[in-house]
Amino acid sequence: MTLSITVALLTAGAVYLFSKRELLRVILGFVLIGHAGNLILFAAGGTDRRNEAFHPSADPSAMADPLPQAFVLTAIVIAFSITVFMLVLAVTGDDSDGTAAKVEELDVAAESESDGVRHASRRSAPRQENT
Repeated sequence: MTLSITVALLTAGAVYLFSKRELLRVILGFVLIGHAGNLILFAAGGTDRRNEAFHPSADPSAMADPLPQAFVLTAIVIAFSITVFMLVLAVTGDDSDGTAAKVEELDVAAESESDGVRHASRRSAPRQENT
């Protein structure tokens, strides 16, 4: 029961974070949904029996299923690599709605305006004649 409530809370938190526009919140939502998926895979092995997965003298019906544990380990590695990839995309500013490109265009426009003001101030200054 506790495991299912934890999965529900993690999934609800992930859905809430997915509804935000900031890329960092979406990445955190992805991390939460990854943890919820790992708990679901771990619960598939049977939470009522937690003996060793491989023991020669143990009863086979009491042993834990090793396949969900291997799935969880694989899912952890995949979720970590995708999270790092998304964080790199967030740091480099490569977002899908093009706001980084718009900001760069505004910076270039501001620089050209300030250059124009500097050139205009040079032109408006009176020339000194050499006598």
